[in-house]
Amino acid sequence: MHSTQFLKLLATGILITVLFSCDTSNDNLNGSGTNFTELPDAFKNFRSGIDVYLDGQFVVIECNGVPDHDSPYFSDNRYEAYNGNNSQFHLNPNRISEQDFVFRIPLNPAEARKHESTPMGAIGVSLNGVPFYNQYAAQQAALTNEINSFDQYNGHPQNTGEYHYHIEPKGLTAEEGSDALLGFLLDGFPVYGPMEEGKAVSNNDLDEYHGHFHATPEYPDGIYHYHITSQDPYINGNGFYGTPGTVSN
Repeated sequence: MHSTQFLKLLATGILITVLFSCDTSNDNLNGSGTNFTELPDAFKNFRSGIDVYLDGQFVVIECNGVPDHDSPYFSDNRYEAYNGNNSQFHLNPNRISEQDFVFRIPLNPAEARKHESTPMGAIGVSLNGVPFYNQYAAQQAALTNEINSFDQYNGHPQNTGEYHYHIEPKGLTAEEGSDALLGFLLDGFPVYGPMEEGKAVSNNDLDEYHGHFHATPEYPDGIYHYHITSQDPYINGNGFYGTPGTVSN
């Protein structure tokens, strides 16, 4: 091996060592009590076909946003006629199409000093790679009418074919359980289902950001986490609890 090649490899090794052993403390109030230096096991719950890896102090999640369940919004052999219980259901004119999502969320989430409002579009990602949206339809209207276009799994696509969930992802809770980890918001904090310790979680059990802090199966030392509920704001309240990362597609 040439000396220049050796030096390049040595430099790369040093960089990796520093990357995974650096001090990850910050001035924010830590929401988990833990500074991770490697990918937490919770991120191993993402479905196959979704790439999840570390890049510095961010967890990167790459996915195409296509659900792993069928839907009346597919126009191919994954079409499934609506069989839910909403008598007001109607298809919107859009159909599901592949996206190219890259989520970059904090490895060590912490409470933000200034809480940012959630944007329109993706505010997080579920375990099957479908993005979470906030509690608003277009122009920040209530979901009152739009909810009638949600399929039997509680999702629908917008005008570019981007399928998403505003409320409980029924396909995931049916498989994982109503108290299970369902995904993460852009600030790195996990999202859990509508049940906890055998009872339904209500908005009264949560803070203004729609979460609370305690131990979970994935985070036995405790972590701030969101819960999906059956009432507005469903997934998130008055902004992110932590500092959000980014999403592109």
